Amino acid sequence: MVSQAEIENEKIKQRKIQEAKERFNKMRSEFDSEKSQHVVIMKDREMEVKALEGELRQKEEKFEERIKSYETQRLDLEQKEADLKAIRENLDMQLKVLAKKREELEAANEMRIKELESIAKLSEHEAKDLLIEAVRAKAETDAMAIVKESVEQAKVTANKEAKKIVIQTIQRMCAEYTIENTVSVFNLDSDDLKGQIIGREGRNIRALEAATGAEIIVDDTPEAIVISSFDPIRREIARLALKKLVADGRIHPARIEEVVAKTRKQLEEQIVEIRERTVIDLDLHGLDPYLVKMVGRMRFRSSYGQNLLKHSIETANLCAIMAAELGLNPKQVKLAKRAGLLHDIGKVAEEESELSHAILGMKLCEKYKEHPWCATP
Repeated sequence: MVSQAEIENEKIKQRKIQEAKERFNKMRSEFDSEKSQHVVIMKDREMEVKALEGELRQKEEKFEERIKSYETQRLDLEQKEADLKAIRENLDMQLKVLAKKREELEAANEMRIKELESIAKLSEHEAKDLLIEAVRAKAETDAMAIVKESVEQAKVTANKEAKKIVIQTIQRMCAEYTIENTVSVFNLDSDDLKGQIIGREGRNIRALEAATGAEIIVDDTPEAIVISSFDPIRREIARLALKKLVADGRIHPARIEEVVAKTRKQLEEQIVEIRERTVIDLDLHGLDPYLVKMVGRMRFRSSYGQNLLKHSIETANLCAIMAAELGLNPKQVKLAKRAGLLHDIGKVAEEESELSHAILGMKLCEKYKEHPWCATP
């Protein structure tokens, strides 16, 4: 039993020793791995620290360069300030000298006037009145002779010169003539769309006519409907709105009102663009805003078969050319061009009535009341 116990103790001892060795090896390997990881971390940190040190060094260098730049600018500003101060002092000194010279000249002038008055035994105002009266009489006599001669010469050459100026002006102009009707034809892809445009019991077409103010005529014409209105702006709004509705496919009263409102807004923006471009192209800045607004509306009006805006632009250019041929100065040429552009402005009043035309005329007279052409009531 003792020997068996010793054997068992020896086995237990060997096993414990073996376990201790294994544990020691395990702990040693873990220590070595942690040590290697720690070394790697330390190296990474050293690299990060070096990188940060490099960035910090670069920032310090940039900061020093910026400080030097600011210092240079400060010195330049101080130098400029000193120069300005010197210039200011010099100007003050020159102003004082000029003031002194002016006083001396005024004193000398007064003394000379007094000497002249004592010699001529006339006051300054009496001498001035006599001189003006003599010059006026001489000028009136010469002017009457010149006017008489000019009138006689003008009677001889006026008709010939007028024809020459008109012919030369017409030869230098070439404008397009376009005829606009009171109806627009809207083409359809198929006749099936006519039923959608009319709607149940005609509610869609009634809503479209009420929103646009134009008359929509749906007849037997294949793949086409007619938009009729004496107001070309309403007719254009109806055409554009109908085009959007057909392309969208959703045609009902609520949608019609929405599309017509958007189309009207877009057309107003287009009118603004047209009027601004026209004023810029003709170089007629400074017009009254109300008149500029009316110029944009000319695009959708016609006059004797010609587009009113093109006709007015053509007339403006003709007036400018004829004014230049007559030898007028640039300001008068520009005034003639403006008169040509606005000669038909009464045809584009927002409401065609005598009252609207009277209001437009009042605005024109108020704008140009200082001009001698507006002196006659």
